[in-house]
This record gives sequence, C-alpha cells and structure tokens, in this order.
Amino acid sequence: MKKLLLLCLCLAATLTTKSQTEEKKWNFGLQGGLIQYHGDLGRDWYKTDKTMYGFAGITVSRYLWKYIDLNLMYTRGTLGYDSSVTGYKGDFSAVTANLKLSLVGPEYIIRPYVFAGVGAILFDNQLNFHKESIDSALPTAGGGLNIRLTDVLSLNLQETFLFTNSDKRDGIVSGKNDDYLMHMVGLTFNFGSTKDTDNDGVSDHNDNCPGTPASVAVDKKGCPQDKDGDGIADYLDTCPNVAGSALLNGCPDKDNDGVTDLEDRCPDLAGTVSLKGCPDADNDGVADVDDRCPNSKPGSKVDATGCVLDSDKDGVMNDEDRCPDVFGLVSLKGCPDADGDGIADIDDRCPNAKGNMDNKGCPEIAKQDAIRITYIGSKLFFENNSDKLKVASLVLLDELSKILDKYAGANLFIDGHTDSNGSDAFNINLSQKRTDAVKFYLISKGIADSRLTATGYGEAKPIADNKTALGRAKNRRVELKTNY
Repeated sequence: MKKLLLLCLCLAATLTTKSQTEEKKWNFGLQGGLIQYHGDLGRDWYKTDKTMYGFAGITVSRYLWKYIDLNLMYTRGTLGYDSSVTGYKGDFSAVTANLKLSLVGPEYIIRPYVFAGVGAILFDNQLNFHKESIDSALPTAGGGLNIRLTDVLSLNLQETFLFTNSDKRDGIVSGKNDDYLMHMVGLTFNFGSTKDTDNDGVSDHNDNCPGTPASVAVDKKGCPQDKDGDGIADYLDTCPNVAGSALLNGCPDKDNDGVTDLEDRCPDLAGTVSLKGCPDADNDGVADVDDRCPNSKPGSKVDATGCVLDSDKDGVMNDEDRCPDVFGLVSLKGCPDADGDGIADIDDRCPNAKGNMDNKGCPEIAKQDAIRITYIGSKLFFENNSDKLKVASLVLLDELSKILDKYAGANLFIDGHTDSNGSDAFNINLSQKRTDAVKFYLISKGIADSRLTATGYGEAKPIADNKTALGRAKNRRVELKTNY
C-alpha cells in the first residue's frame, strides 16, 4: 500500500492540467467498497483472507480553498466479523463530516489527500434511531487519491478509518472499542456555473483581462492577442505585425521624432510632426527637402519654396516688416504714417493728427484747455447726500465733452472725494456713485467708455481740515485729470 501511494505521488508531480475546482465548487460522488472490523474478536484490516462486507454510499463536497474541501458522506451496507469460533453481522448506516486537505494544488491530475472529521453509525435494519443503536465515530480519518478523468469527472480511491466510542457491537466488552476500515472506490462529479463575463471563452477565474471587448481575439489567459509583442493589443495596434511604441499606437519610429515610419517622409532623420517627420533647419515652416532657400533667417516668413517674402512690395522683407501686408516706410520698418508725425500708425493713438512721441502720437493738450478741464472739475456739484448732478454741472460737462472730442486719444480720470461726515463705507460708496454719474453723462455725449476711468476715494484724500466747515467744503470735490 505504501509503495502504491508513493507511486501515485510521483505520478502526480509530473501530470498537471487546468483545474475547474475553483469554478465548479460543488462535487457529488457515488462510492462503493468493502468494510473490515477491528475489535475484541480480532483484526481484519488489510487481510484478504478475513471477513469483508460491502457497502455503497454518496458524497457531497464543497470547495473552500484550493487545498481544502468540506466533505459529507452517507454510506449504507453490512459490517461484522466471522471466525470459526464466534462472530457477528449487522446492517448499518453511517454519516461522516470531514475536512479534506489536498497535498498538491488543483492543477495536478492526481491529487493525494488526507482528511479528518466526525461521524455517526446507526446499527439497525429498520433504521430505529434509538440512542442505544447509534455509535459515534470520533474521529474519522483517512486518506486517498483523486484522479481527474475530465474537468467534470474524477476517479476516487479512499481509505476511511472509523474509530467508535462503542465496545459492544461485537458482543464482547473487554476494553477494546469496535473500529472499522472502509476501502472505497467511486466516481465524483464537479458541478456549478462557470462565469465568463466578457464572453471571450476564458472563465472569469482564469481570465487575467476580464473586461476584454466583445469579438476581440484573446490568448489562453483571456487577454487580447499581441502578435508583435510590443505591449499593444492587436485590436488597438495600428501596426499589429511590427513592434512599435505605445505613444504611436504600436507603430515603429526609427528616428524617434514622433511620426510613425509609415507616415514619415524622412524616416531616417528626426523632424517635426507638422512637416511629416522632416527637419527644417531655418525654421521657416518649409521642410529642408522642399526648401529652395534652406538657410533663411530663422523665423522668416517665406513663400512655398522656402524663400523670404516681401508681400507688400515696400522694400522691407516680411521677416523684418512690422506691417507686412501694408505698404509702408523703410524707416518705420515697413509701416505707414498717415499724419506724417514720424510715429507708425500701429503705434499712433491719433493716426490722423500730428502729435509727438510723449503723447503717443497725439497732439499736446492746449494749456487753456487743460486749465479749463481742471476748472470744470472744481465746479461740479451734486444734490445733498446724492449722486444727482445739479443743472449747472450738466452745462459744464457738455463743455467738457467738446474739449475731449478735440483730443480723441486722451484719457480722462475722474476722482471723487468727500468730507469726513458719515461712515467710511458710506463716503466711499457716495464718492463712487458721483464719479460714475459724471462718467455716464459723458458717455451719453459720445465719449468712449474706454477713455474714462471713475474712482471714488471717499474721505481718504482730504486737501483741507475736516474740522471746519470751509475745510469740509473743499474736501467735497471732483478732480479731472487727462493723459495719453
């Protein structure tokens, strides 16, 4: 027996296959065999010339872990002992519950195992469940071999030892309990549902890529095929037969310029994506293979042949022309000067009136106009604690709008101030509303919003003492300032 077990262990070490145990977690078995006695009358175990009786049974097993199963077994048969002197014989029913420990993993075809558990034996032809008819089997133990024939069907060989608590079934009570050995052979069947969520033909348990899209060819592990071994699945690989880069959807790029060799006009020279993989030495946007003037000044605007343009024909090449689409002056880098003040129109805030550089091309504001603007600011008055302009102030603002029309490039800053009466928040809010009132009135007279800046400072910038009535009157003011 020991030699047979050793032979099976060696065979199991060489034969492996895919197991279904983890998926088909339930197992049903049909068993049969012979049972031998050991007790006060003698010992039949492993003796072929002694008494043996038959039995049959069924088993149900539940997978718990790759090495452990829970097994329930029911057997029905005859047991006893017969000699020339004395003997006994009776029918029995037995139920055992065992934990089975496999000695090798489920991938092996032949799996030796051991088990231990508890059981009960009923000695009664009529299945009379009186206490005196039942012996406990504690423990039950043994071992066996499970030989897989298919993914579903296995051959089972097992030796089961039933150590009972009774010393009376053989009719002699002399201190040696009645124990039994069951030699068993049977067939077991794995059953249970096999899940294949992505329907790729590989069960979820063995599927390393369980989310593979439908209709995608997979390998034995359930992962999409990758024929060129570049780490990009064939169904995502633009070049499935040639190893390439993940960044380029599996296509190669010999010069590492980010353009696949299939699309690269210059596959052996690093270039740019915009030029389909070709270099551009002078950076003019024309690939060197197409450039008639490959040494143009870097950044120059060129024609389709790579040569520098002078689009407006003013004698200033486009790469130096600030106004390449408008005929201009060489002295102003190709830009026109409509008012002839030496300031290019694109820099001139007053392109139709001669001015100077300090005023950004606009004429100087006449001294008398500047004085008048300041005077108007000092004569703007509002209703008491209100942002409503008095009628006299509206007349002055009409005059101010006409002055601003004369200097179209000038900006006006409207600053509002209050005395210290009232809270800071109230004064800031009031001063802002008053400057906004001036601003909106000027806008209504055609002055552009972009030229007007209104700011309320409240009582923050006094010019006189707020402790006197005269000082507070001076502090309630609007100041007007202009610049370009």
